[in-house]
Amino acid sequence: MAVQEARGDTDAESVHEGGCTCGDCPHGAREGHRRAVAAFLRRRDEFAAGRGLPAAVAHSASASRQWVSEELTQRAEAVAEQGRAEGAARLTRLWLRTVCAVWGAVVALLLAEALTAIGAGWTGARTAALLAALAVAGALTAACFLHRARGGALAPVIGEDNRMSTSRTVAACWVLFVGYAVLLLAARLAAASDHAERDALISGLDLARGAGVVTVLAVVCGIAVLVRRVVGLRVLAQRLQKVPAHRPRAADLLTDDSGKGAFADIQYVAVSAVALLFAAVRLARRPDQLPDLPWGLAVVVLISAATYLAGKYSEGGRPVILSVVRAREPGDLDGPIRTGDDIEIRGSGFIPPGAQTADRLCRMVVRIGAVDVHVPLVPVAGGFRNPTDHALTVPVPADVEPGTVDVQVVTAAGVATNRYPLQVTE
Repeated sequence: MAVQEARGDTDAESVHEGGCTCGDCPHGAREGHRRAVAAFLRRRDEFAAGRGLPAAVAHSASASRQWVSEELTQRAEAVAEQGRAEGAARLTRLWLRTVCAVWGAVVALLLAEALTAIGAGWTGARTAALLAALAVAGALTAACFLHRARGGALAPVIGEDNRMSTSRTVAACWVLFVGYAVLLLAARLAAASDHAERDALISGLDLARGAGVVTVLAVVCGIAVLVRRVVGLRVLAQRLQKVPAHRPRAADLLTDDSGKGAFADIQYVAVSAVALLFAAVRLARRPDQLPDLPWGLAVVVLISAATYLAGKYSEGGRPVILSVVRAREPGDLDGPIRTGDDIEIRGSGFIPPGAQTADRLCRMVVRIGAVDVHVPLVPVAGGFRNPTDHALTVPVPADVEPGTVDVQVVTAAGVATNRYPLQVTE
């Protein structure tokens, strides 16, 4: 419905002028998603204020809640579909931006070399640096074209959850830098005519000179592989909940799945960036050898990598039920839980990081005995009162037999809690 409203608002506008919502137009997909989100938020706030309910269900609180929940669920799914289309359109267009960024860096290197050559003169090392940059840019351009449907050159650093991976991005930056340094030495070696100069360039690749850079490269690449393994095993063991994102963002490098700043990620990116900048300066000053990264700085990078790995291993957790009680309004008498009553499930970790949107919340299910009950969406101004991360309110279905039954929560990430006994009476 939200999609139809978004399309109806654009009928009066000309095609491809900001109101188009066709699937093959990136700008139109973004505009269509924006309009769908705005329509959903308006409808949610109307329901929160008690407006827009049909007369047939307005007399019953439970029927009104069920109708509102179903209506918001359908609209949220429509918005999510628009969001996925908008994310795919962004990725399709991103490969051109990455190509422009790569060749922009090559132009910046050329200008920097031209400016620094004033007075000092143009040298063979400057030519070799430019040739190495052209080789790297050409390889990245080919990669962008081959993976243009997945974001171009950024495809290898996008994780399985459709987010930018911090560990992969840091490792990719170090791989590109070391590869560029080796190509620079290779270009200089190919142009060298003097035997002594060739021996000096070959000795510049000795492990004693580049031990710091090689050690950091090995560690960050190992961290990228190990983090993927750790996260995958924790998800399979139901100790970590991962919800895929609609599209990758640059902010993913510094935040967790919920969009909040993560200390482990921020310090890893910051320390690695500083070390890379230092190594680049050393390479510019001594283009005849691998940059000799000091062991003090290399150890700092290793400590930062270890901190990042420890943070990845300690994050997350499975949802836990602490208690199940009969939900009642203020003033109601306490009593046993009967079929049809609302029960409040109290605990923690019910909403996984990144699952705060309505299309994720509506997928939460409470299993009461052998019956699955969808958690209803109860809107309030600016959000939802149910479900929350620490409490869920659901009705006891009529199919539940009186007696002791098990209660189990299944989250949007597909991870179930431990079971909790519930006594239901006639």
